[in-house]
Amino acid sequence: MSIATERITKIPNICGGDACIRGHRIPVWVLYGYRKLGLSDAEVLRAYPSINLHDLEAAWEYAAAHTEEIERTIRQNEEGEEGLVE
Repeated sequence: MSIATERITKIPNICGGDACIRGHRIPVWVLYGYRKLGLSDAEVLRAYPSINLHDLEAAWEYAAAHTEEIERTIRQNEEGEEGLVE
């Protein structure tokens, strides 16, 4: 069993059904976005002290296996309801 299977959940009425750290309302796409901006794991963990390194490793594993889903969710959140703001 992968670490992501144990630590990542997708529940329809929590965070819009996005993949989150189990027991938290912290979406994987948010953590992945910080990584894309160049933050280190230590910096992400300082920003989210309620999660641990195992949670973060699960997020990276999930994102690697579901990159298209994560990238799509990031785009949708950047665009918002009215579309991309220029």
